Amino acid sequence: MPTARTEVAAAGLDGKIYVIGGYQKGAGLVEEYDPEKNSWSRRAHLPKALHHVGAAAVHGKIYVIGGFISGVGPVDTVYEYDPGADRWILKAPMPTPRGALAVCVVAGKIFAFGGLGSGNKDTNANEEYDPAQDRWMKRAPMPTPRDHLALGVVNGKLYAIGGRVNGHHDRNLTDNEAYDPASNHWSTLPPLPTARSGSAAAALDGKIFIFGGENARATLNNVESYDQGKNHWQRWLPMPTARHGLGAVTFGHSIYTLAGGPKPDATFSSTNEVFTP
Repeated sequence: MPTARTEVAAAGLDGKIYVIGGYQKGAGLVEEYDPEKNSWSRRAHLPKALHHVGAAAVHGKIYVIGGFISGVGPVDTVYEYDPGADRWILKAPMPTPRGALAVCVVAGKIFAFGGLGSGNKDTNANEEYDPAQDRWMKRAPMPTPRDHLALGVVNGKLYAIGGRVNGHHDRNLTDNEAYDPASNHWSTLPPLPTARSGSAAAALDGKIFIFGGENARATLNNVESYDQGKNHWQRWLPMPTARHGLGAVTFGHSIYTLAGGPKPDATFSSTNEVFTP
């Protein structure tokens, strides 16, 4: 990557990967990666310098949701990015201000789970955003409030995995909770083998892959996947570079893992590694 960063969000759209925001260094930056050409380009900055945001792509646009502003705390902002125009537009705010949340898309709707809210307290908020209507709706809350969690989608169901309690990376979780938007119902599934937070998730071949993360002592290189059909976890070859606060995006039959801190707390990297199961 052109810029070393951590606590980023990443989203894939139309054959490109966008890495957004960052803690301290790179806050507000947006860089676009072309996997076919193996090249990077700089795009329009976020309207505000944000970190610990959520990002998702739908209907040809990228939506950046929530996050933190240094010295201010959690925000409720939603920004829509048009890659063709290289332009940002402010949209309807999220009902619950929060950062270190997780977002994913199902059936053209964006779901925002958990995060660290006001007073450094976790929220179990589950809020759905309809980009076509620019409107938010509250859904069934997540059973376990947490922040710095990972989130992936397989066959129309969302899987909220791992995370930490009230921002403390010495209180990491292994919780694996699935949400069905059609029934607005949660279920508890086999736990993540390695308790961690600040991980990245990406779905491929019916599995949710969890990359990296940290605890109070170290940054992790663990790669584990949850198989929806078999309802069990599998370990994979570790990442070459242990990182937390990274992004992960599926492209073809591989997953790109981008940026992230190589040591606990505020460290930065420009690492771009691709994993092919």
